[in-house]
Amino acid sequence: MKRKLIAALAASAAFAYATPAAAQAGCDRTLTQEIADSWLAALQQGTMMTMNLGEWVDYDENFRRSSLGGFLDHPREVIWHMALLDTTSCQVYVEAVTKTEEGKWEVLATQIGNGFFGVGPFDNIVTDEGDWLFDAERTAYYASREDWSDIPEADRASREELIAAADAYLDLFNDPTVEVPWGTPCARLEGGIYTGRGEPTDSCNVGVPEGVELTNRRYIVDEVKGAVNVFLEFGESKRPDSHTFRVENGTLRYIHTVTNCGDQDNCGFPPFSEMIANNPGMQPDLD
Repeated sequence: MKRKLIAALAASAAFAYATPAAAQAGCDRTLTQEIADSWLAALQQGTMMTMNLGEWVDYDENFRRSSLGGFLDHPREVIWHMALLDTTSCQVYVEAVTKTEEGKWEVLATQIGNGFFGVGPFDNIVTDEGDWLFDAERTAYYASREDWSDIPEADRASREELIAAADAYLDLFNDPTVEVPWGTPCARLEGGIYTGRGEPTDSCNVGVPEGVELTNRRYIVDEVKGAVNVFLEFGESKRPDSHTFRVENGTLRYIHTVTNCGDQDNCGFPPFSEMIANNPGMQPDLD
């Protein structure tokens, strides 16, 4: 029944996700893993020279054109990371929690392409203190306890099914009638807060804002991990946002959200410290 729900969602969606890179020969999991590894090495070493870059590389940071060399101008310790490998579009998504020698924490959500002449373009969402529900230490704490291992081949959802599951959740923000394939258990990691308690009854169906359009979606899909990442513009402010979904047995298992708030502290909501003080259960202890 769960698979039928996903299939129905997939059948109603229109897709146009092919890229020129998808036509390349040899874009397999070995190549895409190498791209992900070289990005992590670049973060750790503070240089873009670890990567086989294309002759001309576009780099967008928080959806604005910026400088790759300017971003990779100092080393970062990678505290936790996860990579999704899309061999159809020849793209990679890397989510990482990092820390500089000076003690600055960041949560990075990065989509990376691969063209005929090398790695690129880069689309990098960078979040730090003051961004949506930011607490990088807690992000790493919760994420490192999740299971994003490979899905057995016989149980894997198709690319279309994974995108349909992601779209159902994202469409809910603007259409409360959408049927979302909620899983139980399901844990939602949004900035530094977590809905999981390590219980079989954990749920991601804890409510979303209403009347909010999530537009300009860009997908990276990893069928082996049962996962899809979506970059999008959130609401009227078009905030740079990343949503990542893990689907197991046709239903949502994990959801990660990374959102940059620009120059507006906590995206205009009360300070995160105040929110936690009023509701400490938003950051459960899992050990």
